[in-house]
Amino acid sequence: MKITAAHILVDHEYEAKDILKKLDEGADFSKLAQDFSQCPSGKEGGNLGEFGKGMMVPSFEKAAFQLMPGEVSGIVRTQFGFHVIKRLK
Repeated sequence: MKITAAHILVDHEYEAKDILKKLDEGADFSKLAQDFSQCPSGKEGGNLGEFGKGMMVPSFEKAAFQLMPGEVSGIVRTQFGFHVIKRLK
């Protein structure tokens, strides 16, 4: 099984909390990724494209695969930093 997801990667948990607050207030995920993500995918609205199991670090993968299309995760910590993930498909 493969899914398509986007994410916003930041260095600090407080930044990820701020992203979630902005999303709760109706901000656009893609725009937030462009403005705040530390990942090169931020330029593409955080879109990571399609990926299958075993292609991402375990904690990121587990969170992404638990989401329904259109759903946004809570804060997911990896060795890269703090992620907010949105499943696209």
